[in-house]
Amino acid sequence: MANMKEIAKLAGVSLGTVSHVLNGSATVREPLRKRVMDAVASAGYQPSQLARGLRRDKTNMIGMIIPDVTNPFFPAVVRGAEDVAFEHGYRLVLCNTDNDHAKEIVHMNELRTYLPSGLIVIPSSFSDLTAQAESFRRSGAAVVCVDRLPLNWNGDTVTADNEKGAYDATNYILRQGHKQLAMITGPRHLTNSTNRLKGFKRALAEKKIHLGPEYIQEANFDQHGGYAKTLLLLRMIPRPTVIFAGNDMIAFGALLAFREMGLHCPDDISLFGFDNLDLAEMTSPPLSSVSQPGYQMGTTAAQILMDRVRGDDGPPKHVVLDTAIKIRDSVGKPVTGDNVHTSRTPARAARVSRTGRKR
Repeated sequence: MANMKEIAKLAGVSLGTVSHVLNGSATVREPLRKRVMDAVASAGYQPSQLARGLRRDKTNMIGMIIPDVTNPFFPAVVRGAEDVAFEHGYRLVLCNTDNDHAKEIVHMNELRTYLPSGLIVIPSSFSDLTAQAESFRRSGAAVVCVDRLPLNWNGDTVTADNEKGAYDATNYILRQGHKQLAMITGPRHLTNSTNRLKGFKRALAEKKIHLGPEYIQEANFDQHGGYAKTLLLLRMIPRPTVIFAGNDMIAFGALLAFREMGLHCPDDISLFGFDNLDLAEMTSPPLSSVSQPGYQMGTTAAQILMDRVRGDDGPPKHVVLDTAIKIRDSVGKPVTGDNVHTSRTPARAARVSRTGRKR
């Protein structure tokens, strides 16, 4: 591969002129600049981003760390961030933590050695990034946290209005006449999960509806957790007439549990999710869900980071994006009849319509 000296010789200019053109360190007359770029194209020259970063104290790389690459919500956030980064001439490098804080720290420490211009983080479970973030900041790199807030964090953040989304969804459920509700939350140490639970409880409190603590179950934000906790809720007496899932992955697990127990949604039990994944429209029945703008979360975080890279040293920015409820077919009127108070097995289940008549 050609080097800068060979480019200079091929273009008939000095090495300094080539450096100014490639690094943008000084203005070069257009005819000379064109000769250099023609020589670069002809020779197939690729500048070393790491070498350039050593000269500038940072590269054009943006690091992004997410907790679970298999969760369908996160790719939209990543895509939004990557689109903005690419538009501004930066390249996004993605790391997955598997919700493991120790792995998260390893990624952060290693990314720092590549002199990134910034870092976008969706924190893992039990995440405390204060020391690592300060290390990035001291090196001149910006840090933005998205979706969840780590412990003791006072930097830039982009989140969705999780509490209002859950509040609006719960109010819709209550308007359908449900009084025996249950919720499967995500891990309660995560800020997005706790805020969704707050919204759920606030709506119930306003309607003076009391639920025993056993009707609020905690699970990981995945299908397996939703499945296991739904089976537990379905065996309770009285059985809930509706389950509000802390995210759509939990809701998908709940649908599997309904099927295993011979229950039909929403004829026997209703279900509401959170995230509004594309898959929510494809389930049977299509899933009602709270929509949060994943792509916009990514673009907003990346734009804040671009502003920081370009010299914005103002106070921390805390952007909270709106949510909206998407109503589909998974929520109906509460079931009437004895099946509310018993847990039926598939072999003995008699389907009951929304009017209470057997069919």
